[in-house]
Amino acid sequence: MSGAALRRANLEALVEAQGATRATPPLLLSADPYFDLAGEEFGRRLLLTTDATGAEHCLRPDFTLPIAQAYIADGVGKPAAFSYLGPIFRQRETGAAEFDQAGIELLAQPDGDVALDQVLTFARAALSIFGVAPQVRLGGVGLFEGLLAQADMPDAWRPRIRNRFGHTEALNRLLTRLEAAPDMPREAQPSREELVEDVTAQMVASGLSLSEGRTPDEIADRYLEQQALDAAHVPPETLKLLRDYLAISGSVLQALTQIEALAAQHKLMLGAPIRALRRHLNGLGEARVSFDASFSPRLDYYTGIVFELTGPSGEILASGGQYDRLLERLGATAPIAASGCSVWVDRLEAEVAS
Repeated sequence: MSGAALRRANLEALVEAQGATRATPPLLLSADPYFDLAGEEFGRRLLLTTDATGAEHCLRPDFTLPIAQAYIADGVGKPAAFSYLGPIFRQRETGAAEFDQAGIELLAQPDGDVALDQVLTFARAALSIFGVAPQVRLGGVGLFEGLLAQADMPDAWRPRIRNRFGHTEALNRLLTRLEAAPDMPREAQPSREELVEDVTAQMVASGLSLSEGRTPDEIADRYLEQQALDAAHVPPETLKLLRDYLAISGSVLQALTQIEALAAQHKLMLGAPIRALRRHLNGLGEARVSFDASFSPRLDYYTGIVFELTGPSGEILASGGQYDRLLERLGATAPIAASGCSVWVDRLEAEVAS
């Protein structure tokens, strides 16, 4: 048996050893949930086709979402575990559009910490089959959300800052804008009715349709919303707190100590998410572990601890974490604890070859 065949057999054995249902979602899936949950950036990577009714479908770009959908369709509530190893399809700048991923998804487990430990153990075991001792990068979505909830700022800005968490450039631009915003009284604004009338008159004068595209009401509402945001001043101390927090990165124990000091300085209660991170460090053994306060997948359904495992080349070889909001976003009536990860098999084979 060749080295590649042996590694594949060992990976198959690892997937089967998880005590989970082997998931085999259809190759052709509705594209709408991917656009709804992951946005246009991810949507550009989909391999799309359109059926006779005009509905868009895509070749399976991941396993997590169809596994979660099937779990909801079967009736949520009972603990469930799924494992997988098979092809997914995404457009990439380099490499084939079809490649294999392996992974596990643990849903509604009674102990979320135990579930995440199993996910981390699976990811590291998969990499060890290929002889890779990874660098582990941890992030804390729940930690940032806890800080954001307690920080002194108008409520209107919290979801906008949260939506940019994990998008380093976008969040930096927003904070820079808020830092430059003057703290002064605003001029009186017209009423909504006056604004709608004014927009309507300008559109008619310009020969624009009042029904195609954005209506005068929608334009007026968007303008008033933006004016209200501009008038909602975020204190400089809060902006500095966010900058200081997001800049923390390095050895996990050192980083967590810095966050504890920052929390004490600003009288923030962040003990629970920090303790959750510390609990998982023992299970990572001798792995090189760092913590990056600004790290988060660009998906807002992640909720707790997230991670990436990289090899000597710097490529991400496995990633995952806790995503308790995903099933609710897909139609469940309440949040359901969920942890999972994906392993990039083609990248692991490339590490072996390098």
